[in-house]
Amino acid sequence: MSEEKFLENVKLGVEVKFSDLMSIIDENYTYIASPFVNGGLANKKNENQGSAKLFSFAGIHKLSKAETLQCFGEHYKTVLDEPDGNSHQNIRNFMRYGWNGLKFDSIVLRRK
Repeated sequence: MSEEKFLENVKLGVEVKFSDLMSIIDENYTYIASPFVNGGLANKKNENQGSAKLFSFAGIHKLSKAETLQCFGEHYKTVLDEPDGNSHQNIRNFMRYGWNGLKFDSIVLRRK
């Protein structure tokens, strides 16, 4: 799927897959791992980097909070299906704190 089609689907509310976004990022961006904080949850440089990539991609494309959450695809659905669960803490924290709770130590994505 192209980056443009993925973004179009997100804007239209069409279901997307997390793995499709990871492929798009790998094809179109240079990635440099970085620690980040999401609503008080500290993520080290070597952990939860799929979330780091997704949040960075969403920021580059100025996606809304809802559009950003939709990019998590099946993982976001799991969180919605298990509101009292403790899986996918980065999604849960972003649902609560949004863009204001997200802080990166450095830029992690650059277009190739």
